[in-house]
Amino acid sequence: MFDEKDVILEAKHITRRFPAAGGKKLTACEDVNLKLYKGKTLGLVGESGCGKSTFMKFLVALDKPDDGEIIYRGKDITKLKGEELRQLRQNIQMVFQDPAASFNPKMKVKDIICEPLLNFGKIRKKDKDAAARKYLEMVELSPDMADRYPHNMSGGQRQRVAIARAIALEPEIIIFDEATSQLDVSVQKTIIELITKLQMEKQITMGFICHDIALVSSVAHYVAVMYLGKIVEILPSEGLEKTAKHPYTRALINAVFDLNMDFSRKIESIESEPPSPLEVHKGCNFCDRCDRAMEICRREAPVLKTVGDDQMVACHLYTK
Repeated sequence: MFDEKDVILEAKHITRRFPAAGGKKLTACEDVNLKLYKGKTLGLVGESGCGKSTFMKFLVALDKPDDGEIIYRGKDITKLKGEELRQLRQNIQMVFQDPAASFNPKMKVKDIICEPLLNFGKIRKKDKDAAARKYLEMVELSPDMADRYPHNMSGGQRQRVAIARAIALEPEIIIFDEATSQLDVSVQKTIIELITKLQMEKQITMGFICHDIALVSSVAHYVAVMYLGKIVEILPSEGLEKTAKHPYTRALINAVFDLNMDFSRKIESIESEPPSPLEVHKGCNFCDRCDRAMEICRREAPVLKTVGDDQMVACHLYTK
């Protein structure tokens, strides 16, 4: 898909299980393998509860997998501790779904933006006002907002402050966890345009979590589709609506307005609910909701295989 020499971070065989009632295990991520390329955006899409946010938290070392490794600059970041882990924070940042929940409500905007810069000795306290105004301008906010508190701002403005805080340390990677899901559609558009602009200017590598495949295809260079903890398809975002093969990916596409804004196309929702992650069977996790399921789908779980130059899919329809 992209040049392998541009791989900046690679997750290998990531698995995470959480204990549940009755001695059961809930598998949030199972054998996930993904790569992040320099200056590119990976879109991770799937229904709520599929494990996408859990996986992305591993990339910023907010949690650790039970199995697997995440290689960044030749080191497995799942093994980092102490000062090594602290220094990693400079290079990999995260923008959360709800910025208000990630801010200290008693801190002014300038303190929120400059806190990481002061923590890593990038600026002195006397430089805080100038630095805050610089980054506010970078995210297209008025420098006068530096003295405001988060509760005096709109949701879109708060998300821009969160982005300003994330880029302040000049990280190589930024993870966006449903960063636009709580915003109005018009505001989503401006935030996406801002993210795209900053990426082009700074060559930032990005991970973009979303449940809206139309939105994720507009911002990402390539898309990984996740279902009940497993990656079922990886493909370029360009032309996704035509090239997608996995029945689940097709279902996600059919459940939203046409990606090319053809409103004559009928929206088709997935009628059934996904099974409990505590009760998935040994075959394909999607077979009970798939209208193309075969007998082998119930007996044997498909593995992710290459089906083209730039595409991989885990489906018995294409991997026999």
